[in-house]
Amino acid sequence: MHPVLFIVFLPLVAALVAGLGRNLIGATAAKVVTTGALFAAAALAWPLFFSYLGGHAGPEVVPVLKFIQSGDLNVDWALRVDSLTAVMLVVVTSVSSLVHLYSWSYMSEDPSQPRFFAYLSLFSFAMLMLVTADSLVQMFFGWEGVGLASYLLIGFWYHKPSANAAAVKAFVVNRVGDFGFSLGIFGTFLVFGTVSIPAILAAAPGMAGSTIHFAGMTVNTMTLLCLLLFVGACGKSAQLGLHTWLPDAMEGPTPVSALIHAATMVTAGVFMVCRLSPMFVTSPTAMTVVTYVGAATAIFAATVGTVQNDIKRVIAYSTCSQLGYMFFAAGVGAFGAAMFHLFTHAFFKALLFLGAGSVIHAMHHEQDMRYYGGLRKQIPFTFWAMVAGTLAITGVGIMDVFGFAGFYSKDAILESAFASGTTAGGVAWFLGISAALLTSFYSWRLIFLTFFGEARWAGSEHIQHAVHHHHEDEAEEGAGTDSAHDHRHAPAATGTAGYHPHESPWPILVPLGLLSLGAVFAGFAFEHFFVSPEGAPHYWNGAIAFSEHLAHASHAIPLWAKLMPLVVMLTGLAIAYRNYIRQPGAPAAFVAMFPGLHDFLMHKWYFDELYNAIFVRPAFALGRLFWKRGDEQTIDRFGPHGAAVLVGQGNRVTTILQSGLVTSYALTMLLGLIGAASWAWWWAGR
Repeated sequence: MHPVLFIVFLPLVAALVAGLGRNLIGATAAKVVTTGALFAAAALAWPLFFSYLGGHAGPEVVPVLKFIQSGDLNVDWALRVDSLTAVMLVVVTSVSSLVHLYSWSYMSEDPSQPRFFAYLSLFSFAMLMLVTADSLVQMFFGWEGVGLASYLLIGFWYHKPSANAAAVKAFVVNRVGDFGFSLGIFGTFLVFGTVSIPAILAAAPGMAGSTIHFAGMTVNTMTLLCLLLFVGACGKSAQLGLHTWLPDAMEGPTPVSALIHAATMVTAGVFMVCRLSPMFVTSPTAMTVVTYVGAATAIFAATVGTVQNDIKRVIAYSTCSQLGYMFFAAGVGAFGAAMFHLFTHAFFKALLFLGAGSVIHAMHHEQDMRYYGGLRKQIPFTFWAMVAGTLAITGVGIMDVFGFAGFYSKDAILESAFASGTTAGGVAWFLGISAALLTSFYSWRLIFLTFFGEARWAGSEHIQHAVHHHHEDEAEEGAGTDSAHDHRHAPAATGTAGYHPHESPWPILVPLGLLSLGAVFAGFAFEHFFVSPEGAPHYWNGAIAFSEHLAHASHAIPLWAKLMPLVVMLTGLAIAYRNYIRQPGAPAAFVAMFPGLHDFLMHKWYFDELYNAIFVRPAFALGRLFWKRGDEQTIDRFGPHGAAVLVGQGNRVTTILQSGLVTSYALTMLLGLIGAASWAWWWAGR
């Protein structure tokens, strides 16, 4: 049997065992089954990936079963394995297995651990089905599967109203994108007569320049199909306009944030565009739209990330910004660079999220960075892991010598945009450079606020609550002694003098260490295979539309353009160092000088308020209209409720008549008899 069958279906079996049998096997067995299945899948995925790196494997299709045969529609369930799939298999299984292990400790006190681990494995299965899809229908199955799993995981703590609201928001916003994706699939089948991805990609060049009627207009066929498919990508990958669900999704447990919203699910849109890249390159208009949307998302999310105080939200907006980089790379035709950044980003962003979780774990679930400070000596392993992730995301490196992961992949994207020679590419390069400066600033801001300066724990209600309970526990343990008596009669608000943040246990630190290796070496080790004009054509081998011309041109750009990412990275670092180490009062002075700008960024460009006014309030108003006026005051009033009222009124009339007195009944009968006789006499006399 082909190893991809085990890679894909082991997580499904584990999810079923842990989810359906949780009461029989218990929490520990559920964790062992799910984590073991994901590590086994990762152990099979890496050799498969290396076989493609070495040029020893080619594209394969592994049949699973016959699915749909209806007229011209023929959908066979099959797993497509090529170099693009191999990249995604490694990303999904590696990050997911480490998140499973990390969750052993992070979720150790949660009473619903089997359910949590079952959801994680279900998500992994759906994501693996998506990336191995051989047809658009199968891709849509995985697409909706990860949407379901993300809804379950974001709202895992369903007793929290904010978590439920965030889960619903993610589900609804993604339905908008998925509607566009489904229309794209319908249109593709209409045009090509098949949903088989290889058949569609082979026929796509022949459809370039053709037109089709849509919504009363005559439009370019490939432009229409690509833009509809791209709407789906915007929803899943949180691009500008459909991005509003991603920051709110931080309400889920931190391992969920790392798995779904950093490394895997949000990259599904990028994967889809790269998988269908032979379609997209037939439409310059669609490519231009992808470029502008990606560039706009990169700068938007970077600006908002600079003012966030919640450590997880900073990283969430960072994710949104980095996804923008991937999309504008695809938009200028650098699909290899887009996938390279997807690959490296998975390691350093998962590292940052899990590192943030370790900080939150040490600080008793306090997520506001304003109440951190001075933690580098308290949790040194977490500190160095997050520094490695920050060095990777900010693109620290020395030209042609060595750099962290993001140095290679982000620079490849910026160089490709500069070398594209198009207006859209030039705009994307400028916005990408600007976003890189902001990325450096908010990333080092996070490090300085969290790990440097004076400890600011005393202002945290979470820490005060933890210290208070700690003293209460000590008092209870020593009840009856004089010292315990003193403790019990001490003031409740004891401050944080007795609190010492502690390093996380090994199930949290091992994933941080392994992901740190990826953040440090993934770019250096794999640049040749993903983006270099010498190695990339052989590795991709037709799996994506790789432009050798663009790859050569990106290496020939002026030296100043190559140095710009390094310059802006150092600039962002210098500003963050000045504001949060040398002159801690500078941020407040800036806010006082530009209060309007600060409010604009704190309100996330007012997208939520705008959507609330345009969509949410009218939707609720329409719902209330149908509920109150339509259902209650019309249908119920004249239907079931009205009939019930009529029967009740009739009952009151009959109650008057049915008194229960025999004399009343006799009188009624006598009157009736007199009436009948009178009527008969009158009738006979006519």
